[in-house]
Amino acid sequence: MALEVKWVGFDFGQCMMNPTGLRNHLVIADVSKELGQPELIEERIQKYRIMKEKYGTYSAVKEGHRDEIMEYVFDGDEEAKELFSAKEQEHLSMGPGLPEALAYLQDTGIHIAVVAELKKTLGAMNKDIVTRFLEKKGLTHYFEELVSPQGRVDFKDGSINLAYKGKTKEAGTIYDELCGDLAKRGIKPEECAMVGDKLGTDIIPAKKRGINTVQYTGYIDMGVVEEADYRIESFLELKDLLRKKV
Repeated sequence: MALEVKWVGFDFGQCMMNPTGLRNHLVIADVSKELGQPELIEERIQKYRIMKEKYGTYSAVKEGHRDEIMEYVFDGDEEAKELFSAKEQEHLSMGPGLPEALAYLQDTGIHIAVVAELKKTLGAMNKDIVTRFLEKKGLTHYFEELVSPQGRVDFKDGSINLAYKGKTKEAGTIYDELCGDLAKRGIKPEECAMVGDKLGTDIIPAKKRGINTVQYTGYIDMGVVEEADYRIESFLELKDLLRKKV
C-alpha cells in the first residue's frame, strides 16, 4: 500500500549525494597544485587526518566543520576555498535512481525539499556545496527549498528565513520549526516523509514529530530501528512507495 504525502524532505550527505568516488587526499592535492603550492600537499593531508581523528569520521568533518577545513588545512586562503568546493564536485555522484524519483514526485505534485545538517550552506546560489551539487547534476528545479541550521532558502525567490538558524536535525529543533512552517501551508506531519540515511538526524527525531520516515541504505546501512517506517536501497523505490495526498 502506497504512502500518501504532500511533502518530502531529502537528506544531502551520503543520501542524495553519493561520496563513493570522493578521495579527500586527491582533492587537497588538486587544490594545492592549482594554487602553485605542491610542496604543501603532504602537510595539508596530514592536517585533514588530524581533523578526522578529532571529529571521528571524514563525514563529520565535511558536514559540520567545513569552515575549519578552510582555516586549518588551507590557512584561510579564499582562493583555496573556492577551488576546494569546485574540485570536490568533480568527485561526487548521485544516489541510484535519484533524478527519476524526483521527476516522479514533482510530476505528481508533491512538494520537495532538501533538509541538511550542514552548518555552512547558505549564500548565493552555486556558492555552497548543496546548491553547487544540485546545479551541477541538473537537479535544482525539482526542489522548492533548502533547510539547514543556517536558515531556510526558498529556491523560487532566493529569500532566506532565519527562524531555522541555530536549529539542528539531531536535536530535532529543525523538525519542530519545519512542522510549524508546513502547518501554515496546510500540511500536517503525517502528510510528510523524510528520506535519509542517518538514524540520529534523519529518522529518529523526524519520527518523534510524527513525520513518516524512509531510511535510505543505498550508500550505507546504519541498522534497523523501529522509527524507520520504510527502508529503500534505491530512490527508484519511492515511485512505488509514495503517492500524492489529495
